[in-house]
Amino acid sequence: MEGAMTQIAKIFNNGRSQAVRLPAAYRFEGTTVFIRKDPDTGDVILSRRPPSWKGLLDAIEAGGVPADFLGPAEREQEQAERDPFAEVEQ
Repeated sequence: MEGAMTQIAKIFNNGRSQAVRLPAAYRFEGTTVFIRKDPDTGDVILSRRPPSWKGLLDAIEAGGVPADFLGPAEREQEQAERDPFAEVEQ
């Protein structure tokens, strides 16, 4: 990230979990975020969690996704046995 200044966040224990105290400039709205780990660097990345999937679903319905967005292998997968939106707040 060019021009980005590195800041330090405080890590502390909260019960049996670790937590990070974010500086005010990095705070999120809401109570949950998406978290993932970069497989190459091991960096932990937090991302804003949208309040709903409405924007994505509207784009799909409006034809905003090209027909060749997924290859044949992705399109021909068996149906998932779980609800992928089970934990999403509506």
